[in-house]
Amino acid sequence: MMSRAALVSIARRAATKAAKPSSTSLRSAQSAVGCNAIRLFATNSPGLPDSVKRVGESFAFPNEHPGMNYEFNWSLNADGVTPLKGSAFRITKPLELKVAGLTPSSSSSSKIRAASASEMPEAGSPELSFEIFDEVAQRTKDLLSSSDALYVPEGHVPGSRVGVRIITNSATIAPSLLAYLDRAPKSKPSSQPITAYVLSGAGEEFAGYAIEEVDIQGEAKSVATVVVVGRDEPSLEKIVAGLGTSVAGLVAGEG
Repeated sequence: MMSRAALVSIARRAATKAAKPSSTSLRSAQSAVGCNAIRLFATNSPGLPDSVKRVGESFAFPNEHPGMNYEFNWSLNADGVTPLKGSAFRITKPLELKVAGLTPSSSSSSKIRAASASEMPEAGSPELSFEIFDEVAQRTKDLLSSSDALYVPEGHVPGSRVGVRIITNSATIAPSLLAYLDRAPKSKPSSQPITAYVLSGAGEEFAGYAIEEVDIQGEAKSVATVVVVGRDEPSLEKIVAGLGTSVAGLVAGEG
């Protein structure tokens, strides 16, 4: 008769053999899935490289496309405009006009003559109160937000190094505005010292600008806001006048 220890040893060997798949069964399983052997790892094993340990993590990437750039949209939101239709094009060079489905301007816009100062009053002056300016500016931002598409030429005001962002729903004047601006060095989307809100197809005509002081990361900075609204297409001359007077106001504020 076998000893108790011998019986236990035989039982353990039988259990181990039953748990281990045969080479035939393993090849059958591989054939069933149509692939080679799959190596499975415990991702908490201390000997595995980080690249393997990261298997199983998932990342959600934004569904971006021309006209839908999340970083750019967030920067527009900081300027009070939220593209509700999801179509906003940042335009810093002629190629980006084409991406937006627009045709670059064939004529020079540098010769646009600015409108007279009386046609571009400053908020806080006898001609334009802050209350009226703020009311029209907010209404303009809201209407731009709900536009089917937004075109946002960016650059420097000619003859200066002052950055400007023009937010408009007009596909007609956007190429001319880009041609007017001096090209600025490439940078991440961000608010500029001058922001112009230009709305076409409105039920009113309006033009005005304001110089304000804001807190940017604990430092007081002067910024300018230009608002030009047209029943049909906004006046390029008034937009140019607003940019020019804004630069002058910002420079004076720094002095």
